[in-house]
Amino acid sequence: MNLIVVGSVSFDTVETPKARKDLVLGGTAVFFSIASSYFTRVGMVGAVGTDFPDEHIELLRLHKVDLQGLASMDGKTFHWGGRYHDNMNSRDTLFTHLNVFENFSPELPAAYCDVPYVFLGNIAPALQLHVLDQVHNPEFIALDTMNFWIDGALDDLKKVLKRIDLIFVNDEEAMQLSGEHNLLKATRAIQSMGPKIVVIKKGEHGAFLFHEDARFYAPAFPLEEVHDPTGAGDTFAGGFMGFLAGCKRVDDTSLRQAMIYGSTMASYAVEDFSVHRLQKLQRSDIDARFRAFHEMTRFDPVA
Repeated sequence: MNLIVVGSVSFDTVETPKARKDLVLGGTAVFFSIASSYFTRVGMVGAVGTDFPDEHIELLRLHKVDLQGLASMDGKTFHWGGRYHDNMNSRDTLFTHLNVFENFSPELPAAYCDVPYVFLGNIAPALQLHVLDQVHNPEFIALDTMNFWIDGALDDLKKVLKRIDLIFVNDEEAMQLSGEHNLLKATRAIQSMGPKIVVIKKGEHGAFLFHEDARFYAPAFPLEEVHDPTGAGDTFAGGFMGFLAGCKRVDDTSLRQAMIYGSTMASYAVEDFSVHRLQKLQRSDIDARFRAFHEMTRFDPVA
């Protein structure tokens, strides 16, 4: 096992302009784990309630996700509900029932403490610090965060940033964290806080990679239909980190490929609700779309 993810496992109730799905499988740890499982062995750290069905456990095991770190707690599983607008680019949160996730404190099994690649999902920075105190000299640590923690837990977040290698944020979060309104200046400011690699997620407009002085842009794959954007960012991170952990190196070449594999996985995730599309993939499907990405963006300069 080369990679662990710490994050939420949830039931999602999702409304789009065309459909509604109740109590489907979701959560950062789930989307990330299934996406990364196509590239490497991944261990999941999270919590579920006694209402979590065996079929979801079997799905994760089918993808060879290690579940030693998945705690079963008395109570109900985290439940989130959201409604997407007509353009599918924005949504309203209808409810958030934390349930067992409210008291979740990530405790790593012994087998996870020496794993070389670590992804800290979008949880309280204090909990992210708690995880970092348990791992032994990991080779690469990535983190996701959001405006809620930037607003309410900035001191702890800055402590975490000093100990990680990469941060995933969207452009608004980057500007909020840095205090800069120019994206390049914002990235430089974030790099000075600790992470030398910054990935700026821009949803349907793709993502930017800033690695020290290098810059790279990965577009979103063009699709005729988007059925459910929920979990696309977590899926992107799963493809990205899964590829890095699988190839066991971090350099400019591998980071650029990771960006495209992340975008590839996210493009599949939005084609159906929950993880329904992700769970049906073959590695040949992923590699074919990766090659389509390459062809879509390749050009030969005029002599």
